[in-house]
Amino acid sequence: MLKKIILLLLVLTLGLSACSSPQPQEESLTKVRLPLGYIANIQFAPLYAAVEKGFFKDAGMEVEFDYSFETDGVKLVGAGELPFAVVSGEQVLLARAQGIPVTYVAAWYQQYPISVVSKSDLGIASPQDLKGKRIGLPGLFGANYIGLQALLFSAGLTQSDVSLEEIGFNQVELFAAGKQDTVVGYAANEPIQLRARGFDVTELRVADYVQLASNGILASEKVIAEDPELVKAFVGAFVKGMQYTIEHPDEVYDLSANHIPNHADLDKTIQMKILATSAEMWKAERPGYSDPQAWENMQNVLLEMGLISEKLDLSKAFTNEFVP
Repeated sequence: MLKKIILLLLVLTLGLSACSSPQPQEESLTKVRLPLGYIANIQFAPLYAAVEKGFFKDAGMEVEFDYSFETDGVKLVGAGELPFAVVSGEQVLLARAQGIPVTYVAAWYQQYPISVVSKSDLGIASPQDLKGKRIGLPGLFGANYIGLQALLFSAGLTQSDVSLEEIGFNQVELFAAGKQDTVVGYAANEPIQLRARGFDVTELRVADYVQLASNGILASEKVIAEDPELVKAFVGAFVKGMQYTIEHPDEVYDLSANHIPNHADLDKTIQMKILATSAEMWKAERPGYSDPQAWENMQNVLLEMGLISEKLDLSKAFTNEFVP
């Protein structure tokens, strides 16, 4: 009887001890708000994949997407208020020319993703054919504007050789309504949308004429200096998401429904074409690698445009040290 009581007390003691011992807690995640510079869109699929497949979580981060303006992201990163943002290459050099301490840490697009799209009957087959044409674009800023200027320079033309109209991000609607017959847009968006509507268009891709530093990941000099491991982890997870999207486009398209509010209402055929076209521009032997010549070319374009007044130290503008 005594043995039974002792055994019972021992079991109760062990049980109470187990209940009172602290349970292992999940490692706290670093919260990262990431400005994307555009509305929720399938073109951001690598980032959606990195969230949905747990790549960011495995790297110790919880990422929240911010769809505000690109320039806002640059300012917040430069001020050290946010660690990262998605930006186009020209924004990096324009920022550094103003003394904003930011550095491009991973290339997303290996090809500058801007195209000039025209009605086929205009006969625009080369950049030289743009001379004298009326061209609609979102505004005199950003990748659309820089890409068009680079295309003009490749043909020995300048802005004075064409007539530019600021039309906002309404290229498809105004083209379809017959109010614009030549517009500037993203190669993985406007040309595909217009062809899907039955329009016969010609397309001049900037990347076919000049290699420019394109969209990628921007980091603050502050986070690079104070937490390089965070930068390495973020870039690694992003690149992993990009590779996974290239290899599993259908799965990632479905996963993106958690991030694109009107996903169910979109035409999947068109969206998959957008995704496939985008993916072709992401591919590289070393995904995330930033081409030094592309930065030289971008700097030359900005100098010719008068948007920067002198050459910058490009070794501070971009780095490949965090790319897997």
